[in-house]
Amino acid sequence: MPIPQLTVYRHDRRKRALITLSGEIDLESTPLVRTALEWCLGDGIRTIDVDLTPVTFCDCSGLNAFLHASRQTTLTGGILQLHHPPPMLAKLVDLAGCAFLLLGLPFGHLSPPLGDAPAAPHRHVPMVPVLSGDVR
Repeated sequence: MPIPQLTVYRHDRRKRALITLSGEIDLESTPLVRTALEWCLGDGIRTIDVDLTPVTFCDCSGLNAFLHASRQTTLTGGILQLHHPPPMLAKLVDLAGCAFLLLGLPFGHLSPPLGDAPAAPHRHVPMVPVLSGDVR
């Protein structure tokens, strides 16, 4: 049995959720990302913080999933924010000019100064996977 390439952890606090993704985000694993974020909205969560510290790889399909989730969250009156994106995703976000949508930076501001990245909230809670592997 192959090892899952992506694991999703979720911790809720009222109308806010911390989603921690661990592993690789690519064409095969983006349905898992989309599902996790859609479940948050379906559960009434309106502020979604996505901690990407344990992500080892993220391609443009991952960026697309985050942009879609950001739009869906905005339509419900909420906010989605990425924290600690891996270098590959940070570069894609810069190239696409969407840091203001996903990283909470002012429009036109490409990347946060080193050391000033917002900390993901309530990180001290032990993580338990809620989704793992591929959702097809």
